[in-house]
Amino acid sequence: MGSRTGRPEHGAAPALVAGSDRAGIIGAVTLALTVLGVVVAALGLILMAAPVVPALAVVFLGVTLVAWADGFARIGWPMLAVLLALTVVGSLADNVAALFGARKAGASTWGVVGAGVGMLAGLPFGLPGVILGPAVGAFALEFIRNPDLRRAGLAGLGGLAGFVLGIVARSFFGGLIAGLALLAYFY
Repeated sequence: MGSRTGRPEHGAAPALVAGSDRAGIIGAVTLALTVLGVVVAALGLILMAAPVVPALAVVFLGVTLVAWADGFARIGWPMLAVLLALTVVGSLADNVAALFGARKAGASTWGVVGAGVGMLAGLPFGLPGVILGPAVGAFALEFIRNPDLRRAGLAGLGGLAGFVLGIVARSFFGGLIAGLALLAYFY
């Protein structure tokens, strides 16, 4: 460096990032990742009631960003593995809840299959299709199998109840994932 001007001498390469500037950049990136992770996790928690949205995966992604922000020092790999397992189990519980609801309401195998087919067939119809699809599918196939209106109606109501149960299960697992991540981060 030139002694009087503070600029590099002719032909010398300037430092890309000075020591204190580098610490500032690292601190800014850490803060940005932490804030982004918290926002993504909070968005996932808000989306728990929305059908079809993979809200548990969104919460897990947010927690992973927060863990990454501090180099996995507070939320380490073992905790992330536990949270990933909870994400998978919660997603499975959410997806089979409509089928379980139809079965618990007394639906035959046909009614349970109808709930599954209705869930898939309802996707193109948006929110109403996703909510009503399992109920309509369980009702329809149960009625085709056995034209007993009461039994088919119970199967349809079971499919709808299972849909609600899926939201409850997803919300429970989402809260559990967020709660465990908070405990790991602060303790």
